[in-house]
Amino acid sequence: MPLLFSYGTLQQENVQLSTFGRLLDGEHDALVGFAQTLVEIQDPHVLSVSGKSHHPNLIATERDVDRVNGMVFEITDGELASADHYERLGGYKRIVANLASGKQAWVYVKATSP
Repeated sequence: MPLLFSYGTLQQENVQLSTFGRLLDGEHDALVGFAQTLVEIQDPHVLSVSGKSHHPNLIATERDVDRVNGMVFEITDGELASADHYERLGGYKRIVANLASGKQAWVYVKATSP
């Protein structure tokens, strides 16, 4: 089953229920070599589900001292497709990243990020 790291709205119960139809169980972890910033969200569906006009985004720094805390969730392939739909509406794309725990997980970054 795929692992998904969330540092933003996919940790919210209302977003999980809307996106996956259930609440996810996860573990605390951190993404190494990234810093967090905010981006404006304009998609009406994402705005209504998250209740937030600005969502977190990541900037790759490649410095081990930079970490973004979040949660890692084990989800199904179908749930990953649902997360793709939700995040793409917000302008994000999915990449593979290494976590502080040594696990590899999918994570979403702004599609316009370098």
